Order: sequence, then C-alpha cells, then structure tokens
Amino acid sequence: MAATKAQKAQKEQETKKNIKLFWKLVFVGIGMVILLFLLTAWGGIFGSLPDHTILENPQSELATEIVTADGKTLGTFFTDNRKPIKYEDLPQNLIDALVSTEDERFWDHSGIDGYGTTRAAVFLGSKGGASTITQQLAKLYFTEQRSSNKIERVIQKFREWIIATRLEKQYTKEEIITQYLNQFDFLKQAIGIRSAANIYFDKEPIDLSVEESAVFVAMLKNPRQFNPYREVSKEKSFQRRNQVFVQMVRNGKMLESVKDSLRQQPIKLNFSPEGHNDGMGGTYFREYLRDWLKDWAASNTNPETGENYNLYNDGLKINVTIDSRMQKYAEDAMVAHMANLQKEFDSQNEKLKTAPFRDITAKQVESSINRAIKVSERWKLMKKEGKSENEILASFDKETEMTVFDWQAPGRERDTVMTPRDSIYYYKKFLQVGMMSMEPQTGYVKAWVGGINHKHFKFDHVKKGVRQAGSTFKPFLYATAIDLLKYSPCKELPDGEYTIPAGKHGNTKDWTPSNSDGKYGKIRTLKDALAHSVNTISARLMDDVGPQPVIDLAGRLGLILKIWRQCRH
Repeated sequence: MAATKAQKAQKEQETKKNIKLFWKLVFVGIGMVILLFLLTAWGGIFGSLPDHTILENPQSELATEIVTADGKTLGTFFTDNRKPIKYEDLPQNLIDALVSTEDERFWDHSGIDGYGTTRAAVFLGSKGGASTITQQLAKLYFTEQRSSNKIERVIQKFREWIIATRLEKQYTKEEIITQYLNQFDFLKQAIGIRSAANIYFDKEPIDLSVEESAVFVAMLKNPRQFNPYREVSKEKSFQRRNQVFVQMVRNGKMLESVKDSLRQQPIKLNFSPEGHNDGMGGTYFREYLRDWLKDWAASNTNPETGENYNLYNDGLKINVTIDSRMQKYAEDAMVAHMANLQKEFDSQNEKLKTAPFRDITAKQVESSINRAIKVSERWKLMKKEGKSENEILASFDKETEMTVFDWQAPGRERDTVMTPRDSIYYYKKFLQVGMMSMEPQTGYVKAWVGGINHKHFKFDHVKKGVRQAGSTFKPFLYATAIDLLKYSPCKELPDGEYTIPAGKHGNTKDWTPSNSDGKYGKIRTLKDALAHSVNTISARLMDDVGPQPVIDLAGRLGLILKIWRQCRH
C-alpha cells in the first residue's frame, strides 16, 4: 500500500515536471520566434528588408493600353501585361470569393492570422495553410521564389510576416486586395485581374459573374495547375472552382441552393489572347501605332520619372480613332471572304503544274524564291553568325519542325515538318488583302486590316502596299464632266474604241484603252458606264474635259494634296 502511494506521488511529480517542461518549451519557442522576428525586422540578420519608401511605392511594370473611340481595349504594349484597376471597379462577388477562400479573417487581422498560424503548426498544414492575403502580396512584391530548402523557407516566412505587418500599416484593407489582384500572374500574359478578365472571358472585371470570379480565385492557389484553358488542368480547375463555392457558403457569402446550382455549370471561357501577334483586334494597326509611339516616347519626358516615356512599362493610355465594332466587322468580313477565296484558289491550283505561280517561267520562279530566301530571318541570323552562303542555302533544304498558317486548322495554325525552302513555296500560295476605312469628314481611321494574319504575314498592305488608283479614281473624272460640262448622268455616249492622239493633253504617244472584257459597241449612259467601269467612255470624258480640271477638283476635295505629300515624304 505504501509502495502504491509512493508510486502515485512519483507519478504526480513527473507529471508536474513534464507540464513545467512543456510550458518552458512553449515560452522558449515563443521567445525564439519573437527574437527571430525582431532580428529579422531590426537587425536584418536574414537579409535587408524593403524600407518604408519602397513599401509606399512598390514598382510594377504597367502595360500601355490602346483604347478605341468607343471605349474598348484594342490591345496592349507590355513587358508584363498588367492593366491596373481600382477597388471600386472590382465586383463584390470576386472580393467575397477571395476572402472566403484565401483568408477568412482578412478584415480582422493585422497581416498575420494567429489562429491560422497555430492551426498550421499543430496540424503541419494538413488542415490548411496560414498565409494571409497580405503575406501573399508581400511574397509577390518583395520576396524570392519559394525555396526547396526548409531552413530558407522558414526564413522567407519570417520575412513575409514582417513585410505583411508593414504593408498593413501602409495600406487599407481595400488597397491590399486591389494590389494583390493587380499583381497576380494568371498566366497566358494575363498579369493582374483586369488583363485576366479581358483574356479569359473577354470582359471587364466589374462584369464578371460569381462563377467566373470563382475561377480566378481558384487559380490563386496555382495558376498553372488550376488553369481553365489548359486541356490537362480543366477538370482540376472545375473542381477547385466548386470548392470556392463551398468556402463562400461557409462564410455566409452564398446560399446553399445557389452553390448546388452553380457547381453543375461548366466553365465557359471566351479566350481572347493579347499577345503582340495574337488574335485579330487590329494587330497590323497596333504595329503601325507602336512604331509611331516609339519615336514619340523617345522625344517626350515622363514628368513622374524625369526620363523618356517607356512604352512597355509606364502604363500609358493611348486613345485612337479606331472603332472596335467597325474593326471587328472588317476583320470578320475579311476572314469569311478570304477563307473562301483561298479555298477556290487552292482548288484551281491542284491542276496547275507551276502552282502557286501563274504565267511566269521556271527561271522567274527560281528568282522569286531566291529573293525570298535572302530577305528571310533565317538568312539574316545565319549571316550574322558568320555562316557561309553555301551553309545557309544548305539549311534551307533540311527538314525542320515548324508551325504554319492554315485557314482550315483550329486557331488557323498547325504543326508540321518541312524544309524552309518548301515553307516559302507554301506561303507564296496565300492570297493577301488590305483594307482601311476612313471617316471622310474628319480623316479619322475607323478600321484597319493590313493582312490575313500578322503573326505569319508581317507585311502591312494598308501601310506599305502600293497599288494604282485604277477605277477608284473614275468618280472624280465623272464629277468633273458633270460639273464643268453640265453633263447629265443620263447622257449617252458610244462604247466603242477611242484614241487620244499623241501630243494632246501632254500625251507622248497615242492612247487607246480597252475595256476589261474586251467588248465594245453598246450605247451607255454615264450612270451605266460608271457602274460598269467602262474604260472607253472614261477616255472620251478625259478628252472632253482635259486632265487639269480633274486634278483641280480632286485637289479641292483634298485628295491630290495628300497623295503629293505622301509621295514627297
């Protein structure tokens, strides 16, 4: 019995001893954490921390945004495609989804979530992490990529804590949320929530539905692993989005019935890439604008930095006269027409031995291909590397993997293997196009289509393409005849062969134009002759009025002056 009492007393003593040891370890641990915290904050033992001035003005590279006349974003110039947005332009459903999923106590803590940190430590992260939105912002702004070394990761966590508390002192909660969403990289050149909303759903953030907002919040955990655009991650994105709904219900931001309805809905993207060559969206115009802006930026000073403007990082807004609706109509019409026209052209070429060339000799074909080789990027790069002409030419006959333009392929691109020489033949077969729409009253350009695909065909047929005026000039001739000679649109003239002799109107030789169909003999009214672009009657009118009155009329309309200036410069 005595032995039992002694054992019990000894056991109680050991228990008290263990309890004291436990609390000692707890206090020592807390003391070590506080010491490390202070050493990191004051002593810089783990490297320097950003000072308050850097925290007040964290540097972000902001894309230059091109804004159309009707207020739409036509495109961007960027190193990082970041388009900043204000808190009031964020939808409430996005804020609710973000806080519910990433940081439930965001509105109550001061940068570090004590409850979450304790839970993560006790359960080793198995019941969720403890990184607050403010810490995640600190990591985006001021800390390195996550290290694989455990000790370095602990040090990084201390740095995040300190920076997070400083950020909380510098900024309001609303500003922290805004900065975080402006800074996060959603991939696919979508840096920041506005670029992401534009690219993944083709809309502004304020217009995001709750399920679309949930997609972006799901991506915050890992934008690659939960990316809705990547085929391999679509299912994970879907499941993670639905988990965001669960978190919103848990935090009272969504009804259970709404969650049950929304979780059945598939993710519907309206993917609109914003790379310099991607999509339509006035790609040729944007390139023309970029060249002009480079010169402008080089000769103008940014008052905020005291240096020349940086087209890619200064977050400029460029307002242009392009109308996004007219641009889209023009591009859609071009695609519909050219795809069909190309199909017919290819069909005709199947029976043509010299395809895609017509009416030229084999020697002329060879000359054309050789010219294309010597102006190609491959030739220029290899020449720069010091390769001989024989080496360069040999490389054009070696098969290589490449991505080529194809009207019929998904995204109008397909991967293939061919020699660079064969790729030149391949690209020679494509019909090209150029179209520009201008408002006559103001001279404002409203739509600009420089080609069929800027990524694969850089030549801008609006800016660089030179064509004779042809029949487009005939209305000026007819207008002169009606104005000067008082001809009526109903006046009849014979459609027969007509010659303006040498010496008349400055001709050096006889000029006898023919009609495009080679046929003559019909009496036509001026109205009918203009509608059918009859050359013989145009020649008669030119002989009647003389070239100078036509030039004068066109000049009064502003046309000749603009053409003269363009040629002069």
